[in-house]
Amino acid sequence: MRLLSQITTNATRVRAHYEEPRVEGGSRQTARNCNFREMRAACYLIVFVFSFSSKATAEEGDSATFHNVSSFCSGVLYDCQKNHPLKVPRCVEKMMRNCTRPPSRVRFKTPDLYFATVTSKREGRLETEHGHVIYIPPEAVQRSMGGQLEKDEAPLTVSVLNHSLFTVPSAQESTHKQVIGVWLGEQDVHNLSDPVRVEFMNVNQTGNRKCVYWKLPNNSDKGNWSTEGCETSQNYTNITCKCNHLSFFAVLISPDVPDPVEVQRLVYISYFGSSFSVVCTAVIIILFLCKRTLKTEHSVVIHLQLTGSLFLLHLFFLTSTFWSPENDAVCKSLGIMLHWALQVTFTWTAIEGFHLYLLLVRVFNIYIRRYLLKLSLVGWGVPTLIVTICGIAGAHGRFTLMEGASNTTVAMDLCWVTTKTVRYITVNGYLGLVLLFNIAILAVMLVKMRQLRVRSVQAGDRVRRIWKDWVTVLGLSCVLGLPWGLAFSTHGPQSISLPGIYLFTILNGFQGVLMFLWFLTITLKSNREDQQSTKDLSMSNLGS
Repeated sequence: MRLLSQITTNATRVRAHYEEPRVEGGSRQTARNCNFREMRAACYLIVFVFSFSSKATAEEGDSATFHNVSSFCSGVLYDCQKNHPLKVPRCVEKMMRNCTRPPSRVRFKTPDLYFATVTSKREGRLETEHGHVIYIPPEAVQRSMGGQLEKDEAPLTVSVLNHSLFTVPSAQESTHKQVIGVWLGEQDVHNLSDPVRVEFMNVNQTGNRKCVYWKLPNNSDKGNWSTEGCETSQNYTNITCKCNHLSFFAVLISPDVPDPVEVQRLVYISYFGSSFSVVCTAVIIILFLCKRTLKTEHSVVIHLQLTGSLFLLHLFFLTSTFWSPENDAVCKSLGIMLHWALQVTFTWTAIEGFHLYLLLVRVFNIYIRRYLLKLSLVGWGVPTLIVTICGIAGAHGRFTLMEGASNTTVAMDLCWVTTKTVRYITVNGYLGLVLLFNIAILAVMLVKMRQLRVRSVQAGDRVRRIWKDWVTVLGLSCVLGLPWGLAFSTHGPQSISLPGIYLFTILNGFQGVLMFLWFLTITLKSNREDQQSTKDLSMSNLGS
């Protein structure tokens, strides 16, 4: 009604101003000028009415859009979630500016909503019960008062919100669990020369951390996190955000992804290492088949089984990476074979540890009937059963080994296990159990070696034996699969995980080459012992 009365009054004034008395017998030119003035007056009236109504609509539109929202600050968030679930950030942003604060004599205490009064004479400070601290510069207080020189204070409202209220289209990055909303007075505060500081405490998530604010386009309720106008400084787990405006603030955490150059190097190392491993393990198998005897030691046969599993593992790895763009059926089959070869490799490394336990700990009464047959059933049968179950569940397919947040850093595509739960159980969990067992066996072996070497007398022999013992430990570490444990060091900050990724790629990519060297060492030692025994036998025959 007030708007209608103002429009009517102004219309009357415009009409009275431009209206002139008609004179009978006047000229045609005078009538034409009169009509022109009347048309111009009508245009002015329409423009005035439109501009006034638009301004009124803009001023009252926000309140009208978010209806059924409490005028009290303590009820804004609840009502926005209940009545406007798709516009919660914009609803809270608009309604918090003009909400009614509790009286100063009432002590309002909640871990999610805070009130204070800051002045333009000094920097304001507000600390939440979560440990986060907000610093308001005097310039922000002056901006919030809209140029009113008679005022030097402004009400400060701070709310700690859950990050789930802010939905973003990309799932590659995530925010810290708490988002801080800051409002100062009723005016919009931006382009500050002295920035607002927000300190987030105990941000323990690993990754690339940066300060962001919630940016809402003018004609859309779908916002996104933006770093515009914000700077980030870190002190261990504490993050300080310096922004030249007020809004919702958060710490955006994106996973650490190595540089594309580093990724490409790792890919080349994997390809070269696996290629050499295929060749070296094939040579070991051929040499064994050419020189095999009827009574071959159990240890050599177990080494050969592990070598065969490594040959299949690296062969299927190369084929799964080269043929990953093929159709889904081919890729699924290759993923099953690669998964099976890896399970077989883990199982035979555990069998290596079990056989070493029999030789070093039990020593006596270690005869087991059909020992090699039983070991073969375990080494090849158990992985076959596990992978068959996973294959029936449809857990295999095309898999991206490493992908950047912007889909620009991709290590390689291969046919592998696509279900995360299956990977954690059958790869990470199974590998962890095998490593725990083999590490315990290696520790026992070190104790036994020390007990055997403690009686060495000659210094020269002692040094030489120490070197031999270290070579033996390194060789057994490779045989027991300890380099696979570096897979657990590839998680964490990039400064720590990148060296671990390099070591993991080199040692496991060239594991077939290391097995070849170990096999040559055993073969040469066996030949030397045979020659020595033959020589001793000949000398004894001559002496007799």
